[in-house]
This record gives sequence, structure tokens and C-alpha cells, in this order.
Amino acid sequence: MTEVAFHFNAPDKLAYACRFARKVQRSATRLVIAAPAETLESLDRMLWTLAPQDFVAHCRDDAPEDLLHASPVLLTSHARRAAHHEVLLNLAAEVPDGFDRFERLVEVVSAQDAVDRDAARARWRHYASLGYTIVRHDLVLKAG
Repeated sequence: MTEVAFHFNAPDKLAYACRFARKVQRSATRLVIAAPAETLESLDRMLWTLAPQDFVAHCRDDAPEDLLHASPVLLTSHARRAAHHEVLLNLAAEVPDGFDRFERLVEVVSAQDAVDRDAARARWRHYASLGYTIVRHDLVLKAG
């Protein structure tokens, strides 16, 4: 069964996604980041502008097939079609289709955005209704 975790109180969801991608890549684990297309555009730009020592090898889901399979980080709007199924980081407001194909699902929740927090509560209820045990990580407590 997929391990589900919520990472709450992210001051900047995209900056957190960049740090998370760097951490996952350094652990030699493959990551899929699911988000709406406009969010993926912004995230892609951010990943390309990281400092050289923080570079995260990644590609978009419209890349050639061989690159999709080789890339440690995949940015997609459609998690179900991802080439690998280790870790899924969800930045979308809805439950990602096909999340249950992944070993781990991480939901990132904004510290400030009330709409994002309400959507996260709905996703939490959805996973709980399916019988998933959910792990809660408060990013404010970790920073302190």
C-alpha cells in the first residue's frame, strides 16, 4: 500500500519542491512531481536556475521516451502515465490519478494559502476514507 505523507506549512511550495527533489535525487530514488501545467512551467524554470552544486536532473513529460525512463525527476500533469513509481510529490489541488501505483506519496501544503489548505483537507479525508494511514510532517516545527 502506498505510504501517504502530508508536509504542512510550506512557506513556498515551489521552493520546497526544489529542495525535496534535490534530497530525493541525492538518495538515488526516482521522483515524479505532479502539478498543473502552469505550476510545472514555474517549477521547471526554478530547477534550471538552482546553483550548480544543487542541480536537479529532470525532464517534462513531453520529453523523448528514453529521457523519460532515464530522468531521476519527472514533471507531469498526469502521474498515472509516469515511467517510474517510487515517490510522487503532489502540488495539485486534487488527488493525483494513479497515486496508488507509487511506493510513497507526499502532499505539500501551503503555510499561508487558505484555499490550498482546504483542498489538502479534502485530499486527507479522501486518503483516510480509503484506509491509508497518513503521516503528518509540520515544516514549521522542523525549521525550529
